[in-house]
Amino acid sequence: MLDIRRLRLLRELSIRGTIVEVAAELNYSPSSVSQQLSALEKEAGVELLRRAGRQVQLTPQAQVLVAHAEELLASLERTEAALAASQTEITGTVKVAVFQTAALALMPNTLRRLREEHPDVRVQMYQHEPETALRETWVREFDLVVAEQYPGHSAPHFPGLDRQPLLRDAIRLAVPHHPDTPEGFFRVDKLEDAAPLPWVMEPAGSALRHWATQVCRLAGFEPDVRYETADLQAHVQLVESGNAVALLPDLIWTQREPGARMIELPEWPRREVFTAIRDSTASNPAVAAVRAALEEEATLLAAEADIISNM
Repeated sequence: MLDIRRLRLLRELSIRGTIVEVAAELNYSPSSVSQQLSALEKEAGVELLRRAGRQVQLTPQAQVLVAHAEELLASLERTEAALAASQTEITGTVKVAVFQTAALALMPNTLRRLREEHPDVRVQMYQHEPETALRETWVREFDLVVAEQYPGHSAPHFPGLDRQPLLRDAIRLAVPHHPDTPEGFFRVDKLEDAAPLPWVMEPAGSALRHWATQVCRLAGFEPDVRYETADLQAHVQLVESGNAVALLPDLIWTQREPGARMIELPEWPRREVFTAIRDSTASNPAVAAVRAALEEEATLLAAEADIISNM
């Protein structure tokens, strides 16, 4: 009989590409992973891996096993969810991946609500970039992800992930109005006026950086990006201190009043924030409770700010 743990290692190898990466992700040694895969080959009675230089390639027979391993893992999760649903109390650990702004604006009250309503649900929260977190949720590193996508820029889709809209918030041009701000900042009344000014943006490759750059180019200029950081709180500080302009989503101002002039952009763009879970965990009471608490918090935020809840 085939060992499900070894099948999972084979599936991980098909996703991550190298034995070293599989070992690092699952906290095994590379030699241990190789030994387990060799044992799986003996169980299956067929060749599963072929050497290609320093890499290994999965044989067609290995690909068959990978497809069935996915079905088995999903079936196990559905079984665990059914068992949990049969209990009178909602218990369990839910691993949540969330990007920075959502961690600050949504998670504190969501965790408080869960603590009051479902004290036996343990939430473990990890800050990750949405695209990475979606992939890791698909491969079962996390149970739920709070992710984002920008107008005309969809986050990646993975098979078997159920996505539900959470909220939409406006994105605006944030311009300093500190008394010591250089005079040029005070002349900005629309996006095009910010062309000669210094900008702060996320590092190249991020969804927000790609979207923001395109917005500026469509307005007829290349932004002078002098400051790069993935920390949007740093963006806020650089704007409020009179050093840069930025394109910022409204959710970042949830816990405070904007310390900058906020200027509307053409066509009123909005970012979509959504949750995603695996289909096989949709009926898990603990996962459902966390998702419901997030949706309730999003609804409350929508009633207090210029944010549209999708609930």
